[in-house]
Amino acid sequence: MITEIEDFFTKGCGRCARFDTADCSARVWGDGLLALRALCREAGLVETVKWGHPCYMHAGRNVALIGALRGDFRLNFFDAALMADPDGVMERQGANTQHPDTIRFTDAARVAALAPVIRAYLAEAKGHAEAGRRAPKAAAEVVLPEELVAALDADPGLAEAFHALTPGRQKSYVINLNGAKGAETRRRRIAGFREKILAGKGATER
Repeated sequence: MITEIEDFFTKGCGRCARFDTADCSARVWGDGLLALRALCREAGLVETVKWGHPCYMHAGRNVALIGALRGDFRLNFFDAALMADPDGVMERQGANTQHPDTIRFTDAARVAALAPVIRAYLAEAKGHAEAGRRAPKAAAEVVLPEELVAALDADPGLAEAFHALTPGRQKSYVINLNGAKGAETRRRRIAGFREKILAGKGATER
């Protein structure tokens, strides 16, 4: 991954094989990304690089992140549950995202059209950071796939280890298992996850 901010806008994030090629999403959406960057800097945010992407901070807090994908580019807000979104322009990034936290773009013209809205939203996010406000964490119930319930019932040691995991780690297994096409695949995955669960790790941890 990149560590220098200018590299993102000229080469990409460095997280895939398309880095520093004409096919890199950061190059494909270059004009729009530069327009977003200008708005974030105009707002007085501190520009840094995190996770290979431009991250904008205020009062020691992450405020917004710019990202580029094959199908669009985005301005993502941290602590999105605090955002009012009066213009209804924010969307959830995925099915497992709790709150609308991103504005998607497919051309630089939309950045220009939404510039007043973006300025207002960045100002709101800065205000939350200055005030030290944090979004309350929702206690979402994790519904376990029936194959996992059966495996835990049959293996007390596994059950104890699983229920000792943090909610986020438990959810990582649920998401992974729900992505399987059939019950047999879920059972195979559970067997493969056993050592990780006993070690107190999440599904994606090494």
